[in-house]
Amino acid sequence: MIDVRKGVPWLGAVVSVLALAGCGGGPGSAPEVRETVYGTVRGVDDSAVTGTYAWRGMPFAKPPVGDLRWQPPVEPAPWTGERNATRFGNACLQMGRLYGPGANNRFDDTIGQTLGTPVGNEDCLTLNIWRPATNQDNLPVLLFLHGGSAISGYTADPVYDGAALARSANAVVVTANYRLDVLGFFQLPQLHSGSQAYTGNYALLDNVQALTFIQRNIAKFGGNAANVTLMGQSAGAINALALLTAPQAAGLFHKIVPISGGISLASNLPAGSIPTLNPASKYAAQSGALLAALVLADGLAPDAAAAAALVAGWTPAQTASYLRGKDGRVLLQTVLQKGLTGSGPIPDGVVVPANPIAEMAAGRYHKVPVLSGYTLDEAKLFAPFLALLGGKPGMKISDAERFAMTQGFNPDAPTTLTVADIIDPSYLPVTAPSTGYNARMKLLGSVFFEPSRDNLLGTLRSQQTNVWSYQFNWAQQPAPWADVYGAAHGFDLPFVFGNFGPSLLAKAANSTANQPGRLALSVVMMDSVRAFVHTGNPNHAGLGQEWQPWPRKFIFDADQKSTRLSVQ
Repeated sequence: MIDVRKGVPWLGAVVSVLALAGCGGGPGSAPEVRETVYGTVRGVDDSAVTGTYAWRGMPFAKPPVGDLRWQPPVEPAPWTGERNATRFGNACLQMGRLYGPGANNRFDDTIGQTLGTPVGNEDCLTLNIWRPATNQDNLPVLLFLHGGSAISGYTADPVYDGAALARSANAVVVTANYRLDVLGFFQLPQLHSGSQAYTGNYALLDNVQALTFIQRNIAKFGGNAANVTLMGQSAGAINALALLTAPQAAGLFHKIVPISGGISLASNLPAGSIPTLNPASKYAAQSGALLAALVLADGLAPDAAAAAALVAGWTPAQTASYLRGKDGRVLLQTVLQKGLTGSGPIPDGVVVPANPIAEMAAGRYHKVPVLSGYTLDEAKLFAPFLALLGGKPGMKISDAERFAMTQGFNPDAPTTLTVADIIDPSYLPVTAPSTGYNARMKLLGSVFFEPSRDNLLGTLRSQQTNVWSYQFNWAQQPAPWADVYGAAHGFDLPFVFGNFGPSLLAKAANSTANQPGRLALSVVMMDSVRAFVHTGNPNHAGLGQEWQPWPRKFIFDADQKSTRLSVQ
């Protein structure tokens, strides 16, 4: 087959004509025009550049605003004519962080100017689709859920562009937004209406709705609805793992790729571990405290006790009307200002079991092939968390300073920047045996990531054999970033998606010197994704050895010139 990436001038037109015979096209239609059950969409024919067709910003639910805030997602309204599907939809409303969009719903310098302020929009339930620019049908489908601690993130992040992965994996790649923070996870039964049992897991129901959209529509985009892989990273992986035990997700996906995630309560883990799942009681306390804080801020009560007494006397309708009448930006600002942060799946026994690990141990979950991934230095993205170990936060600079520092960094030029400009001096030198940054980060990882990883994969392995895991060890960034980050949380994503262009940490990571090894490693990792979404097994010839199931780990690594692959 001719590689469309070569840019043969006439090839795009030829591929477009071929596509008319399948994948939802009709006589005389363009390959970027497809039918959904809601109406026609016109995407982008990018066959001459990326070898793909793409559709962006397609609604999979009505905007969750007004009376639909804190309600399960509702099917989008049908439309007539062609809907433009060439631009990403809004990021979901969130407080500005390094891992979210700037003021323009994309990665740009405004990220550094909007930290700690609201960005995005509540009208955000859209998804994006990429597929190879061929006429092939029945392709595997991969739905990716972004990370961001369930309080930030957006599908327009350039790392998540699905073109390279769709082409490399010969699959249909989908990315979907979901509600964030207290707009996505909020445990307050007074908001409930309807006959179904109450759940505050609105974000998980958004994920289910995206999977339902795939079931109903993906054939028109050349995808096979009977071969759907659910992938997520960080918070997205936690969501995906929650859906592994959610009855609402039964039959909607057939493989799972959780990257850097877990689903363990504190009771599932050794003492001193940091859990990846909190009990429903924590979220009920959060919602009650937020309601009281809003009442106080509005001057409806003189103190916290009076505010609690006031809202206790409200009817559910009064509570719902009051909260839905609030500007979403005020809600999130209050959460941040009052220290009510923390978000994620709520083990309410309705969508998420009260103890998902116990359900898995009993075999009560959706048993599908599992390909999990973790990085060697997960904790190095969470330097502030070193305070949890009794010391100072790991970095001595603010997020705004760090953003400016990475944006202004030239990975191919000599630099005067050192680790001492970034890391708190109490952790220097980084290689000190017990007090250094590396040792403290290793300790943090041993209580933050590893217990949940081992608990999850050990439990799944007790029920099924097809559980694989990789460890990403690549740490070839130019100085000083190799010490600051190394193989940190999220640094495997550009390799999985094949995207090394402009993004949050691209300038800190991607140099001309490390390009040969970096690109070679990305090819091997993307080929593993391809093998898994097609067959349910990540093994392929390019690995050069057998990737054995957990508790063995496949090590993805490279030096500056070539891959270094092994099994542990």
